[in-house]
Amino acid sequence: MEQTLIVAGLVLFLLGLLTGIIAPKLTNPRMGVSSHIQGMTNGPFLILVGVLWPQVNLPHAWGVATVVLLVFGAFANWLAMQLGAVWGAGHRYAPGVAGAHRASRAKEQTVTWLLIALTPAMIIGTVLLIVGVLR
Repeated sequence: MEQTLIVAGLVLFLLGLLTGIIAPKLTNPRMGVSSHIQGMTNGPFLILVGVLWPQVNLPHAWGVATVVLLVFGAFANWLAMQLGAVWGAGHRYAPGVAGAHRASRAKEQTVTWLLIALTPAMIIGTVLLIVGVLR
């Protein structure tokens, strides 16, 4: 699990770096910067969880669930912002960064679904992580 988390974190960090380079050229550069920030913060978060993992005491299935939830949530957060930046979508749940940009219904729904889905994934994954550290 440690290696999976660390590699996923490094990949997400790299995606955040690359997003920062292309952000000014995206349909919504402000959301591109938000995507950049998600990669730059959630990547190290996953790396930290990987380093912390030997301290986590959870049954195997719960450990797998924790890793899946946290990796999904971290990547979904970056991806939602990235798609919003490319498409000019995300006004419903990210109005501060979406601004006046609007996209097709399908694109808006994709970004909305990612933003809605990542929230419980990150909360549940973090709660499981805390329980695992405290056990």
